[in-house]
Amino acid sequence: MMKLGLISLGLIMLTVTIHALGTGLWVRCLHTREAWFTSSRLVAKLGLLLGTAVFMLSLNGLEAITWAGIYLLAPGVPEINTFETAVYFSFITFTTLGYGDVTLRSEWQLLCGLEAMNGIFLFGWSAALLYAVVQRIWDAQRPHQPKDCP
Repeated sequence: MMKLGLISLGLIMLTVTIHALGTGLWVRCLHTREAWFTSSRLVAKLGLLLGTAVFMLSLNGLEAITWAGIYLLAPGVPEINTFETAVYFSFITFTTLGYGDVTLRSEWQLLCGLEAMNGIFLFGWSAALLYAVVQRIWDAQRPHQPKDCP
């Protein structure tokens, strides 16, 4: 159990690193699109929102596939014997959907629970960034008020 806990901790650290680097890259990209935030064109704002959503979901997908690699490569996981099964199982675990049609033996179930916790955390991070983009668009469209106004 300790070995699986350490494997999970390593995967969590890796996926958080992927998310941090990806988020930093996306934020730098957004700074180069500053005019899009203040644009009166709906297409520009929609581009910011859709681009952010697709990019963050792509990061989440990459992170789930990272977990899938461990399930596929780990010895003693006969339930997952193809790449497709590993990715499917990882996605339903990472998103906490958990259909239950593919289940792992009890000694591997700790890994599944920690992947679900990791997924919830990273989806929350993604949602927070999307909200920050929405907030930035709203702030850019709002007329500036004097500091003494509520």
